[in-house]
Amino acid sequence: MKQLIEVIAKALVDHPEQVQVRERQEEKTIVFELSVAPEDMGKVIGKQGRIAKALRTVVGAAAVKEEKRVHVEIV
Repeated sequence: MKQLIEVIAKALVDHPEQVQVRERQEEKTIVFELSVAPEDMGKVIGKQGRIAKALRTVVGAAAVKEEKRVHVEIV
């Protein structure tokens, strides 16, 4: 799922070399922290958070397939 987030984020931004995804394990959830260049933040979030919500939906669907709980944070 980490690679999935990276591929989607790199396709959205102007500076794909600055896309980083960190994975952190919490109690029953895997948290992915997505960081991009400051000028690309709006492109990843989208108007009214639509792109961020779509990204979370796609990753959530992949997580269901692997029977895991996933949360994506954009930092």
